[in-house]
Amino acid sequence: MLTARQQHCLKGIGIQAWSKRKAIHGGGSANESVPVVLADDEIEALNQFIETARPAATPEALVTATPEETGDRPRLSNDESVKIDAEPEKPGRSPVPDTELSPTPVSTEARPDTVVEVRKPPVLDSWDAIIEAIQACDACELAQNCTRKVPGVGDRQADLLIVGEGPGHDEDIQGEPFVGRSGQLLDRMLAAIGIARDQVYITNIVKCRPPNNRDPKQDEAALCRAYLEAQIRQVSPKVILSVGRVSAHNLLGSNQPVGKLITQMHTLPGTDIPVKVTYHPAYLLRNPSAKSIAWQDLKLLHQMLQ
Repeated sequence: MLTARQQHCLKGIGIQAWSKRKAIHGGGSANESVPVVLADDEIEALNQFIETARPAATPEALVTATPEETGDRPRLSNDESVKIDAEPEKPGRSPVPDTELSPTPVSTEARPDTVVEVRKPPVLDSWDAIIEAIQACDACELAQNCTRKVPGVGDRQADLLIVGEGPGHDEDIQGEPFVGRSGQLLDRMLAAIGIARDQVYITNIVKCRPPNNRDPKQDEAALCRAYLEAQIRQVSPKVILSVGRVSAHNLLGSNQPVGKLITQMHTLPGTDIPVKVTYHPAYLLRNPSAKSIAWQDLKLLHQMLQ
């Protein structure tokens, strides 16, 4: 049996009784006392608590205290266990798992002594600067997933600037625009009006291949826009040939069908550079019947260059 003092100390930490170790069986109601086996370090901690919890004895207490109350307190050992009253279950919501807890908000206000690095846009005032900036660009997922950047190729002082939509599979591997089947057809189209490939400058709206040759997204095209505008300034062409819907829509800021844009005369917004719209060579490969329209576009382009 425990002394009244020992029982009082144990009850203060939620222990109603202690007893010899016995097996713990599942089941029972939430209000039943459950035997708990303590580890060595827990037993030692409990003994220290009991010792330190003993109030300082006053002279009056020493006189009235019984020998049993003033004697040495028994210490717990590993062959003994305690019973702790289980807390009744409370109705209501289940505890939220840690994974559902919102993280503590972090203040985004810069401290007075915090140095915030601001990346300045590159100065695209030369061909070297343009090519270097394109090769170093990591502004969107296209740049992070492409094999090679495709800035452009050709005569940097050409009268004719050709703008496509974006690199395809072959262009991504070789790092040069229009080198696949579409590029071969484009070369033959130019040759039909007496223009060699190395006499023009060829580039795209975006400089990295979109996955699975999908159309570039608006934000991707916007992030590449500065490079294209810098290339246009450097080339300063007499005419821009826009091939395909994506190219025409981005250059002209239009959403009209290519079939309608082909029949109209255009000027690059903010400049006096004329823009001729035609079908993309890839479209002509899928729709040979449209080659007659493309041939009319080429003849008009030839006249515009004279």
